[in-house]
Amino acid sequence: MTYRVPPASGSSIPRHIWLAGAAAGLILLSGCSSKAPEAEVARPVIAMPVKAVDGAQSAQFPGEVHARYEMPLSFRVAGQLTARLAHLGDIVKKGQALAKLDDADASKTQASAQAALDAAEHRLIFATQQRDRDEAQAKQNLISQLQLEQTHDAYASALAARDQARQQLALAQNQSRYTTLVADRDGSITSEQAEVGQVVSAGQPVFGFAWSGDRDVFIDVPEDRLAGISVGQAATVTLLALPGKSFAGRVRDISPAADPQARTYRVKLALDEPGQQLRLGMTAEVSLSAKSNAGESVRIAATALFHQGEKPAVWVVRSNDSTLELRPVTVVRYGERDVLVGAGLHAGERVVMQGVHAVSAGEKVQPMAPLHPEDAPL
Repeated sequence: MTYRVPPASGSSIPRHIWLAGAAAGLILLSGCSSKAPEAEVARPVIAMPVKAVDGAQSAQFPGEVHARYEMPLSFRVAGQLTARLAHLGDIVKKGQALAKLDDADASKTQASAQAALDAAEHRLIFATQQRDRDEAQAKQNLISQLQLEQTHDAYASALAARDQARQQLALAQNQSRYTTLVADRDGSITSEQAEVGQVVSAGQPVFGFAWSGDRDVFIDVPEDRLAGISVGQAATVTLLALPGKSFAGRVRDISPAADPQARTYRVKLALDEPGQQLRLGMTAEVSLSAKSNAGESVRIAATALFHQGEKPAVWVVRSNDSTLELRPVTVVRYGERDVLVGAGLHAGERVVMQGVHAVSAGEKVQPMAPLHPEDAPL
């Protein structure tokens, strides 16, 4: 830069001309040193497009696989258990013998009933012959009418006694047959409740028995969550023993009374296609879904929620100029990591998911995805 020295006294350059030239030089220098204004730089933010969901609320419950029909097996008569032919976990067929009682008394009772029937049949034969003779004599007026009526009465009594003896024999045969416990259908043994040598009463459980075929999943629901469950409600069942597989089901039955100790209600779910892989006692995870009253909604990460005064809001990136807009929303449900929004957002709009307290309205931004996939919003 050239420094201009003011003209000395007596110089031929007028002072006002020198001042004008110096001012022009300063203006030229100042013009050369100034820079053009910089364009606004877009600020990078973590923003992702939101997706529409159906507003279904899933409730998770632990469960256990059971047979559709489970019952105890017991003898119809009392006696001492002499043999147990089935054991815990056995798969049995219809008609298979499972256990036996001492049948000595039943055999004697049956033999006595057989003897009584033989005697009754003999008396009936004699009464029949006497009736035939008296009817023939009555036609010839050889006996009185009273004697004929007495003969008919004896025959009727002998006939009734014979029928009674037959029924007693059938009962004794049933009692003898009941000393062998037989499976009345295909199934499996789920428990053993009596030991060999034990004297059991009629109706006392000896085995726990589960029918083959349909399978149910039992869950226990606390009373404060029972209102959201109804018969016919859809459910998804997963099993720890079968990872990667799920089974569709529905609520089949809800217990009308709570368990007196746990204060929970037993809910039974029927599986549409149980298959052969489901085994009794498997641990299940049941997901019950209930439709939201808000209809179609969007789900955002909990970190995306901001507030406009006392109302919830989110930062939306405008698609036309990439600037931020603070938009109020209606929250349907708060979750641990996400928020279900029912109104205020539409599927496909970009929402700032992180750093919502460090941005401002109208600010120009550059949306970008999270660096790590696990940080992506739900």
